[in-house]
Amino acid sequence: MRRPHGLALGLTRRSALQLAGAAALSSTLAPFAWAAGKSGLHGLSIFGDLKYPAGFAHFDYVDPKAPKGGRMNFQPPNRGRNQSFETFNTLNAFVLKGASPPRMEMTFDTLMTRATDEPDAIYGLVAETVDVSDDLLTYTFHLRREARFHDGSPLTAEDVAFSLMLLKDKGHPEIAEPLTAMTNAAAADAQTLTVTLSAERTRQTILSVAADCPIFSKAYYTAHEFDSSSLDPPLGSGPYKAGTLGAGRFIEYERVADYWGKDLPVNVGFNNFDILRIDFFTERQAAFEAFKKGDITFREEFTSITWAQGYDFPALTSGKVKKTTEFASERVPALQGFYMNARRAKLADPRTRLALGLCFDFEWSNTNLFFGSYARLASLFGTSDFAASGPPGPGELAILEPFRASLPAEVFGAPFVPPKTDGTGRDRVILRQASDLLAAAGWKQIGTDIVDDEGAPFEVEFLVDAQVFERILTPYTANLKALGIAATVREVDPAQYQARQNAFDFDIIMEAFTLSATPIEGLQQFYASKAADQEGSRNYSGVKEPAVDAALARLSSVASRDDLIAITRTIDRVVRAKHSWTPAWYLADHRTAYWDIFGHPARKPDYAFSPETTWWFDRDRAEAIGYTG
Repeated sequence: MRRPHGLALGLTRRSALQLAGAAALSSTLAPFAWAAGKSGLHGLSIFGDLKYPAGFAHFDYVDPKAPKGGRMNFQPPNRGRNQSFETFNTLNAFVLKGASPPRMEMTFDTLMTRATDEPDAIYGLVAETVDVSDDLLTYTFHLRREARFHDGSPLTAEDVAFSLMLLKDKGHPEIAEPLTAMTNAAAADAQTLTVTLSAERTRQTILSVAADCPIFSKAYYTAHEFDSSSLDPPLGSGPYKAGTLGAGRFIEYERVADYWGKDLPVNVGFNNFDILRIDFFTERQAAFEAFKKGDITFREEFTSITWAQGYDFPALTSGKVKKTTEFASERVPALQGFYMNARRAKLADPRTRLALGLCFDFEWSNTNLFFGSYARLASLFGTSDFAASGPPGPGELAILEPFRASLPAEVFGAPFVPPKTDGTGRDRVILRQASDLLAAAGWKQIGTDIVDDEGAPFEVEFLVDAQVFERILTPYTANLKALGIAATVREVDPAQYQARQNAFDFDIIMEAFTLSATPIEGLQQFYASKAADQEGSRNYSGVKEPAVDAALARLSSVASRDDLIAITRTIDRVVRAKHSWTPAWYLADHRTAYWDIFGHPARKPDYAFSPETTWWFDRDRAEAIGYTG
């Protein structure tokens, strides 16, 4: 999920890695061993921990008495897959082509759905129960007979099987990649679906199949091309459907009043607004002005200067608008930083990449641009237990030792942490280190310029899709220029940015992501060598490291959280040692502002923040402030 300027902190869990030893990565315990040979399961989790028993009434983090009605108007909350923050040109959110609006997934149901107060638990939605074979490779889902598409046609196992195989073949890489371990999906009858996995599946594979894959109407996509870009709303079955829209400008999602699953325990207390409207703006100030007028009613603030200086308008000072940091960031690994494209010869040497990274003065930026609101990241896994620290433990060494000769020596010590600058914006000691690294990498100083062996100047371009990033990058590029590097910032429109990002057509980009609370499946998309050559993957830097691939290969046999910690820490310390990514910063809380017309549950779940699904319109509050928007 993309949107720089403030992301989640990591999760806090006990780490027993030192006790685990090399044997912790044994493959003798198969994934989902707790579920082997069991029938009629109402939920699944990676390590067998389910908070909610069969027959539960609702999730604890919702208000089951939340009223229905009203509307919420907001800006796109993030970017994921082919979603865009500034515009959209398709309603197809499940293929690589085009830029789609966020929340199209709310128009489709899935077999099961996630509980966001648990790290990796899912519970039955379209599927009422699931049976698991003794060898853990076959999952039989028993579907609810009442499941329906929006046109009233029944949602059957044949539709689910069709959807899964279609997504495996033509879906966006982030969906299709986990499905590579699914060998088949077939309907035994209208209410019975059998999913077969290969031995190469990971613990997350079946969770991705069941909870992340939308269910399409086979009849609809037999008559319509699946992998096309279209603004025609597809036939769905979820709690919302696409309604009024202005191409590239706004979209309204309408609550389906007779939604077949509205009374299921996993849906009680959710989907309370009649209308969810997302407005798109190509300029951030215009979006803020819309919020101040009440055209936008909920806003998460990602720009520090606006948070610090912009919230002084009449509606806020009169109490009509609330500004708060009461909602803690999710307990999940998060990363944000500058991705350097190692596919390009000028950025192929780790010493060059480190030199460029050293030129970013976080301390100066935090004081002068961010009003001291951030802390510096160091790890690919935020501040979570999945982040590497100190020398590698036994579990990590079990992976690393076969590659010791080809890895930097620092991999076997404490992982790289960006040095703290003197805060002047031009720390001469650190810039001298950067200059020495460039010389060691073969760059030559000719006058005031840095050139390669053939005399070509060292030019590097930061690709951005919004003007706000220039404020951050101006002092950064000034330091690069001081070393003789011709550094520029190029702003392109969102569609072009998306296309160039997908094709790895850039020198450096800035991106931010929030990972799963149990990060297994998505790691292939970020760090596998094969993903480096796969357009649309998240391997922006072009990481191709045998040691990382070896760590990723162990995901299929991970038997505990400690196993997973050893794997993620191995990946973390290798990628950090190769300086493929320059870490940026993180924020401990969500900076939110909203018109005082909403109610919300008493507690926020640890692993998600989605006001559009759990909040509700409070008519009394709206009347109290005279809101008629």
